[in-house]
Amino acid sequence: MTKMQSLTNPLDLPFDSDEMIAGLRPWIETESPTFDAAAVNRMMDVVQHELAALGAITERIPGRMGLGDSVRATMPHPRMGEGGILLLGHMDTVHPIGTLSKLPYRREGDKLYGPGLQDMKGGNYVFLDALRKLLAAGIQTPLPVTVLFTPDEEIGTPSTRELIETEARRHKFVLVPEPARPDGGAVIGRYAIARFNLQTRGRPSHAGWQLAEGRSAIARMARAVGQIEGMTTEDCTFSLGVFHAGQWVNCVSSFCDAEVLTMAKTQDLLDQGVARMMDLNDDSGDVIMEVRRGVTRPVWEPDQPGTMAMLALAQDISEEIGFQMTGASAGGGSDGNFTGALGIPTLDSIGVQGAGLHTLTEHIQVDSLVERARLAAALYCRLGA
Repeated sequence: MTKMQSLTNPLDLPFDSDEMIAGLRPWIETESPTFDAAAVNRMMDVVQHELAALGAITERIPGRMGLGDSVRATMPHPRMGEGGILLLGHMDTVHPIGTLSKLPYRREGDKLYGPGLQDMKGGNYVFLDALRKLLAAGIQTPLPVTVLFTPDEEIGTPSTRELIETEARRHKFVLVPEPARPDGGAVIGRYAIARFNLQTRGRPSHAGWQLAEGRSAIARMARAVGQIEGMTTEDCTFSLGVFHAGQWVNCVSSFCDAEVLTMAKTQDLLDQGVARMMDLNDDSGDVIMEVRRGVTRPVWEPDQPGTMAMLALAQDISEEIGFQMTGASAGGGSDGNFTGALGIPTLDSIGVQGAGLHTLTEHIQVDSLVERARLAAALYCRLGA
């Protein structure tokens, strides 16, 4: 242990909210919607440069499926490259290019606004800033740290799940700074998420001249909306969130495409939900309904010993900082589903606090920047100690 190490408590590192707000600006103003690979890669350029400036060995992993790249970085450490702590986060957002004109990066009192700030660039930034301050102070973490930032979490991680799982298996602990739960608590288990692609295929006709000759794909899909969402219970939900159809108002629609997301608290409920969705396949009438299963996030069961030990440590740290941290299972889905389901100790939703994620009111609480950076620094220093 160096002299600096012996004198510096990670909770006393000089974190500064104004400095972090300034540092976050280029992250938020580099818009990075999932389906715009070039935009996501511009965000990866920003973060890869910052990691390299910290002395990390960075690696750019090319994207696939038409999606953006990933960045993997091994932080400076005598055993750098070995398995230890994995910081796992995504850099894609749901907000399309141009959202900044409606949701500009700005501070209003104790709130900081911007697209993707809560989910999850804010959390990624503060956990990276904690590494920056530890390196500047000469504090060596007990375990080496690897950072993996990915481009496709918001659409279910279709292109990087294998990468995430392979990398996570090398490590003892996984930290996922997704947004904190409303009470500031962490996530220690997650419900399963399944996606479905639906298409109805009807018969076109001129809507003003030969309406009776047509069979509307839109009308069939519209009837399905109520049927699907009506299957929702407290423990298994169904939501139709995308609906595309029609080109001319004077044509009876022949195609309609939709996407459905199902959340289930247990594997049995997920299996039942999937079966109910697949039962909607129907080619018996004039309009065909086709249901195809998309990507799925597995159930991450709570109360795993390794994860609970991480939560206990985080709770001890939070008490020292001055707040209480709860732990619970949650919906929403994240890449923590994958690592937790593998049985790797994972602490999720330990990022910044805020509200309005995925909307034009997305914001964080400014005071959570320093609070969560202190939590991150202490976790890095005490995991594996």
